[in-house]
Amino acid sequence: MNTDLSPRAAEIAACARSLLASGGYNGFSYADISESVHISKASIHHHFPSKAELVQVVVARYREEARLGLAMLEQRFPDPLAQLRAYTGYWAACIRDGTSSFCICALLAAELPAIPPQVADEVRGHFRELAAWLASVLAWGASQGAFSLQASPEAEAMAFMAAVHGAMLAARAHGDPEVFAGIVQPLTDRLVSR
Repeated sequence: MNTDLSPRAAEIAACARSLLASGGYNGFSYADISESVHISKASIHHHFPSKAELVQVVVARYREEARLGLAMLEQRFPDPLAQLRAYTGYWAACIRDGTSSFCICALLAAELPAIPPQVADEVRGHFRELAAWLASVLAWGASQGAFSLQASPEAEAMAFMAAVHGAMLAARAHGDPEVFAGIVQPLTDRLVSR
């Protein structure tokens, strides 16, 4: 999928992303985008003929950002524990400063039965990639003796991912960003070999 966008299309996509983060797929319309970016609904349709296509592009761009972010963690942090802490630290900072209080793919995953198939495919792709990255970090840590896993790296990755996204939800539900850190800190500590 081509995610290179004109400046105006990128502005529309950024607005849609913000609206997705606050209300999910069914929480916004082209009228909301039109009002926010001061563009007619017809012009939005020119860039994105359907809402499904718009959200698919938004999620594809989100996935690209995630891939780049995970690659940066691999480059900047020399050990698996530091990578996991940097990953959860990224989300803790985003939740604390309000830049991104929730993973849009996690929000969309809750809506999978009701969202268009092409959007669902992008969401599933995000989770497959994230789970594979987490599993590789966990396997690396276990092979070095840094982590003590209670299950396969793949199963541990799924549990870790679920806990991180659950912590996002808990922080949102309680209106307290520190709830996230309170959940994920023991999660990473538990992995450390004793």
